[in-house]
Amino acid sequence: MSRMLSYVAAPDDAGQRLDALLAARGLYPSRSAAARAVDDGLVFVNGAEVAKKHPVAPGDTIVYQVEEPVEPGPLRGQPIDLDIRFEDEDLIVLSKQVGLVCHPSVDHDDGTLVNALVHHCGAANLCNVQGEDDRLGIVHRLDRDTSGLMLAAKTDEAGYALMEDIRARAVDRRYLALVHGVIPHDTGMVDAPIARAEKERTRMAVRDVPSARDAVTTFRVLERFEHGPRDDGYSLIDCKLFTGRTHQIRVHMEYAKHPLAGEPVYRSRAPKDPAADLGLERQFLHSFQLAFTHPATGEELSFADNLPADLQAALDSLADRSRGRTEAGEEVFELLRDAPRPRL
Repeated sequence: MSRMLSYVAAPDDAGQRLDALLAARGLYPSRSAAARAVDDGLVFVNGAEVAKKHPVAPGDTIVYQVEEPVEPGPLRGQPIDLDIRFEDEDLIVLSKQVGLVCHPSVDHDDGTLVNALVHHCGAANLCNVQGEDDRLGIVHRLDRDTSGLMLAAKTDEAGYALMEDIRARAVDRRYLALVHGVIPHDTGMVDAPIARAEKERTRMAVRDVPSARDAVTTFRVLERFEHGPRDDGYSLIDCKLFTGRTHQIRVHMEYAKHPLAGEPVYRSRAPKDPAADLGLERQFLHSFQLAFTHPATGEELSFADNLPADLQAALDSLADRSRGRTEAGEEVFELLRDAPRPRL
């Protein structure tokens, strides 16, 4: 449950950055939490969205959204099965299963990846680089219904190093996505800022507002599939993230007029016939490749993860409509040939 509160800036608030003021006045628990709220479009100054570095003036009316306090007690470990691909004293690489939320929230106070990591490692053996006790081990996230490879960190040193590498675009994160429509060109890039949608605050959207954050996604077409009587054809693409915004690939591909097959939210240009979603109950999006430099040893590590059963079945259903794989498609499927399939 969330609620909107307000604060009127005092004379001694003059010139302070918005995120710093929100934390200093106790309106959010930390500056990082305040900055996230501003970036997510949950804070308004005199009725307008502004950047987190916006200088506050005396008399400014700041309206901000907060979650009702929840007192769940100490974060507890839960015996949730994990498909771990690599583990040492610094980090874990795992293939996240569909339906697993990364960390507790208002809607999911347990049964999350963090609960599973606490059970597996112990809370004392996980990093806390997000500044919040319910995000132990987390250095990046996947949506609940996006499957595939992701990182978790055990030490703060590893956590900070991995987060910095992600910010510096030194971590190679690639996703397989099946999108509606036959994309004519072999490569593409979507460079469009993302913010909270203006009217539906649980959605993200491409917007030109101060709270919008830069977002860049590139893609390569791997295989194209002919139009059918109930659809506009499909393209299997390999997406690479250069930033990590909430729902980034899903938002960007809708913006590019090629929403994901099975997409439940960002589907304004998807075919209306439910059959066009190929029986999928979630978006066709899978983190299939992850490559990075180990923060402690300096070793170059690379992992690949084959498609889970539901996405493979949807892709197989299009086999007789394939126009053939591109050169990039041959490369990716060669990589996946020996890659393990998700166990969960």
